[in-house]
Amino acid sequence: MNDELVQALQAGQNETDPKFKALKAASSALATATQLAGQEKLDALPMQKALEKLQEAVALVKAAGLEDAALDSATTAFAEATQSALDSLAFQFARDLKESFEARGQTVDGRPPTLVVEQLVLQIDIAARKAQWFYGKEALTSPLPLSLNGIIKAYDQQRKTILERKDETPVFLADLYKAWNDLMTEKTEKSGRRPAQNRINLVETYAKLVLNRQVARFWNAPSRSTFKDYERPFFVRDLVLANEAGATVAVDGKSYRLRLGVATKSQADSAARSVWVPSSALGGDFYGDITFE
Repeated sequence: MNDELVQALQAGQNETDPKFKALKAASSALATATQLAGQEKLDALPMQKALEKLQEAVALVKAAGLEDAALDSATTAFAEATQSALDSLAFQFARDLKESFEARGQTVDGRPPTLVVEQLVLQIDIAARKAQWFYGKEALTSPLPLSLNGIIKAYDQQRKTILERKDETPVFLADLYKAWNDLMTEKTEKSGRRPAQNRINLVETYAKLVLNRQVARFWNAPSRSTFKDYERPFFVRDLVLANEAGATVAVDGKSYRLRLGVATKSQADSAARSVWVPSSALGGDFYGDITFE
């Protein structure tokens, strides 16, 4: 047995196998893409899956040290055709949804992937065949299947829950002031000085408000079942209603006005450090802190 020859051949095979596998994967992915591209009507969702396979194959080819301009060009062309087919599918769904809302006397604005009905926003992910309702940047639903009836039913539920939410601004502002004041006291006692400009992080204040609203039953036996929830979209909606009402609260005979501080870029990048407060369906600002003055 010629060990040296065997080792040389094995080394050649080890070098060749990854390239062969990469080219085989690329050839298979191209064949599938070609079959789909040859159909009379382009089918967006199968094309999306085929594109993912093709892009994975291209990555393997490049990892094997093989550069193929024709493969790159074919992948780019198929990606563009796939995106065009997905866009067409999204626009068709959007047209159907608009017609369904208009039949109820409601107007749908925007264009895919973002549609607006009154102050609620629908984000469409046509590739995943899902859509999701938002109030500002707060998700109101989980991703929903692209069913016209299901999406409209979810809209009706969220419209009632959010847009028709009872305005209890006096109670909300009193609770918000107490949460802010409690945190102000705690931080002052801990550090020996008041926070700069009497500003407290808005998300931290929201969390404190939630804790303050818990009843004795929770504190006696803390559990999911005894916890009184106050969901973040409700908090955002209450902020909007409070601002529209003037955002002032009377404490011990003195009037205080709620002030929100616009978030810095680093705060705006984190939902744990800022809150998007909508001024319209798509407009608004990230706010990072709160004070009363």
